[in-house]
Amino acid sequence: MDNTPTLRDARLTLEERVAVLTLDRDDLRNALTGTALIDDLVDTLNWANHSPDVSVLIITGNGSAFCAGGNIKEMQYRDGDHRTGPFGGSALELERKYRQGIQRIPLAMHQAEIPIIAAINGPAIGAGCDLACMCDIRIGSERATFGETFVNLGIIPGDGGAWFLQRLIGYQRAAEITLTGRLVHAEEAVQLGLMMEQVPADQLMQRALTLASQMAAKPPHALRMSKRLMKQAQRQELPDFLELCAAWQGMLHNTDDHAEAVNAFVEKREGKYRGR
Repeated sequence: MDNTPTLRDARLTLEERVAVLTLDRDDLRNALTGTALIDDLVDTLNWANHSPDVSVLIITGNGSAFCAGGNIKEMQYRDGDHRTGPFGGSALELERKYRQGIQRIPLAMHQAEIPIIAAINGPAIGAGCDLACMCDIRIGSERATFGETFVNLGIIPGDGGAWFLQRLIGYQRAAEITLTGRLVHAEEAVQLGLMMEQVPADQLMQRALTLASQMAAKPPHALRMSKRLMKQAQRQELPDFLELCAAWQGMLHNTDDHAEAVNAFVEKREGKYRGR
């Protein structure tokens, strides 16, 4: 893995074009503040986005939680010696800390060209819930729990959660979950569309890897362009979108991988793709 980022609080592996990022601060339930996980996530996303060797990224957590979001204990300290902490300082200082801190994650996720799968091994709370919602697909174990719990602490989803959640499950359901701050457990999460499916805890990573491998086996340029196209479809009018489809399709028809895919289909064999 040449040019891989140096991570402090997470582990990164790459095998057969599938990268796995494991949040590794179980002592803090993989909280994003009070750890280096914001930097680790952003650096990994930027690396994966620019690496021709990566087709799919899986994000999961080590230990009892997927991600606990913000470290609530740090929210107790706002003044004096703790002014420099993640939640300390004036309103203007906090605005800057959010923009230059946790808000880097949704921007990096939004720019990602590769499919991202969340393997949710436990609670995904606050910003951890939002991190899961930023992924393309969510698979969880029976231990998975979601909580858009900011209102319980007298704050809002400062990382963009209100933007992601309602686009995922619809405004009405997102409003109920956000405004009550209640927890959503695995079975209900599947019913709501927060998770695609629930699997036994001991099968979670294997299921995520199987799905990721199915994607990673596809021609790399077509895979990335397909995700980019789906994102563009969310914010473009149909005539403009069709113009984009025509242009990108023209590019892909002229790739070596397209020719290999057609030949492999006709010859009834697996394709061998080189990203060309």
